[in-house]
Amino acid sequence: MSNLVICFTGFRKKEELGRLCNLVHHMGGSIRREFSGRVTQLVANSILGQKYRAAVSLGTTIMTEQWVKKCWERRNELGANAMDDGMEKFKLMPFHGCYLSFHGFSDDEKKHMEESTEQQVKLWVVSARVGCLWKPVMSRCTHLVVEDSVTELPSGLLDQSHCQAVKQEWFWASIHMDACADESLYHFTATDPSVPATQQNTPVSSRKRKRRKLKDTDLSDLLSPESPLFRSKRKSGDLLSVSGSLLENSLVSPATPKDPKWNHLTTVDTRPRSPKPLTSRQQVALELLQTERNYVEILTNILKVFKEPLEKEPRGGSIISAEDIKTIFGRLPGILDVHNKIMSELEVLVDEWKEDKCIGNIISNHAEVMVKVYPPFVNYFEMTKETVTRCDRDSPRFHAFLKACLSRPECGRQSLAELLIRPVQRLPSMSLLLSDLLKHTDKKNPDHTALGKAVDSLKNVMTHINEDKRKTEGQVQMFEILRDVDGCPAYVLSSHRIYVSKADTFELSDIICGKGEAVTIFLFNDSLEVTNGEA
Repeated sequence: MSNLVICFTGFRKKEELGRLCNLVHHMGGSIRREFSGRVTQLVANSILGQKYRAAVSLGTTIMTEQWVKKCWERRNELGANAMDDGMEKFKLMPFHGCYLSFHGFSDDEKKHMEESTEQQVKLWVVSARVGCLWKPVMSRCTHLVVEDSVTELPSGLLDQSHCQAVKQEWFWASIHMDACADESLYHFTATDPSVPATQQNTPVSSRKRKRRKLKDTDLSDLLSPESPLFRSKRKSGDLLSVSGSLLENSLVSPATPKDPKWNHLTTVDTRPRSPKPLTSRQQVALELLQTERNYVEILTNILKVFKEPLEKEPRGGSIISAEDIKTIFGRLPGILDVHNKIMSELEVLVDEWKEDKCIGNIISNHAEVMVKVYPPFVNYFEMTKETVTRCDRDSPRFHAFLKACLSRPECGRQSLAELLIRPVQRLPSMSLLLSDLLKHTDKKNPDHTALGKAVDSLKNVMTHINEDKRKTEGQVQMFEILRDVDGCPAYVLSSHRIYVSKADTFELSDIICGKGEAVTIFLFNDSLEVTNGEA
């Protein structure tokens, strides 16, 4: 334990704590009474207390007392180190000493969460029931995990003062970070049915109203005041101006001309003005811009919510390997970059809208880049999905990470696999919108020709993607043939050779009693290969 600084927490017996401190000193370690940034390991016997919470915040390794005892057993081994790989099993588990109960979940979800908790050491799960068995079970429960759709708890469910009601995100966040998450950040608050919805959660409701208002006025913020699509927003200063104008108008008869000395004052015309109706071409252009914004937002959220946290080294080590991260997310930044540029150019065009503006040129100018960035993603999309499924199945921490991300508002209750399919769907969707825009564009409009070229360029991109996909699938099939056929000659694998099909047949002979031998025939674009036996 040389160069290690140890701090202890959660030990009630002074004799036991003193013995552990002596062992640490005998092995060359240092002891600190108070936790600080210099502490390298926290030896804890409980997940409660400020020291534990500080260690979680700073990412300090939290170990059990068995770690100290195991190090003492190995004290005579040459080269033994307290932080060897085999010591990882002595880390304090996220729910050490906890009794969990799940409320509001379906039977399948509850079973899945119970199986996840059984993988943890010193974790007990109690079933949430209402009835004669409820009180004795809840007398031991420390955490009641509540499903997101639950708004209130049955009466008497939390009579025990030591039991904390937390949201389900707390459960998955704890497994993901390999430490018990702070319950105060995920505290469940029951909704009081006697209080009107407009009076509940006033700060949160206020923030929601602000976000809704910002969302409603988002288009007005985007457009310039000269644009026909601009919708003016009334401010407090405007209300004062209107009030003043109404007051001045009330003092002057409509039939009486105003005094010339008041001509220098500016009055506000309060008569309602009907907005200029949007043309069909404008409506489709706005839809194209809005869908592009949504698409860019989804790609940005995938990288920020999923990729960036996985790339950071969390406590407990990497969640999945760097190779898997690259397989899942490595091809998205290039797609996001080109669509960010398309979105920016569309915003400028809509902001300064004129009927003769050429939307088609924007798409055509970026078609060459899309040919480069889309095929690698689309062609290996099945591999990406398989990687996500495999990591989800084999890594409990990655599974917990996906569950925690699922409850975040940025994901809209969509899984990672559901979000990753968006690039596959985007180009056909964009092609349909451009074709619709072409229908509503007059042939004399300069954008008519540009839109035709843009539609053709997108079709070329999709054709290129399909051709690359067929080539990729053909290469995969060639490697599968080499793997499945024993003694397959190396010349079969060639860059210009394309696999067409295969047929499992039987060899026929002139002998009546002869037994036909199984033969597999492989047809390529330039040759026919025959193998003995089933392949």
